[in-house]
Amino acid sequence: MSAALPPYFFRVKDNGALVFRVDTANRQRRLTLEQIATVNVNNGQVKPQGDRTLTSDDEAAIARWMEKRRADLARRTLDDIQRAVDHLNLTAHWAQSRATDEDLDAVTNDLLLAMHDLREVLVRKRADRLRAE
Repeated sequence: MSAALPPYFFRVKDNGALVFRVDTANRQRRLTLEQIATVNVNNGQVKPQGDRTLTSDDEAAIARWMEKRRADLARRTLDDIQRAVDHLNLTAHWAQSRATDEDLDAVTNDLLLAMHDLREVLVRKRADRLRAE
């Protein structure tokens, strides 16, 4: 296992990350993180920190990170949807086998509205795809 640190650190936030250059070659032999940019994964915007100009290495590292981050987020989204399907199945089993009348009264309207909304979206999207074929 290598003890070498990567040249960049990305502190993830809601829509992207703060980008830091990792510096270990200073006089105090301390690890320092120098913020060089802010990135937005949703729109691809990269804002250098302050008056800084990013090097081609900086830009390449940021582009690689954004590509990987977008792929990770897409994979996680699909995984979340599969989990939602599992939860719907577990909810149906719970409603049929273990839920009390009070339990059902507490959640029925919210579940029915959410499922109706989801069904409308899915049917509309499917119809759009079939029309496009």
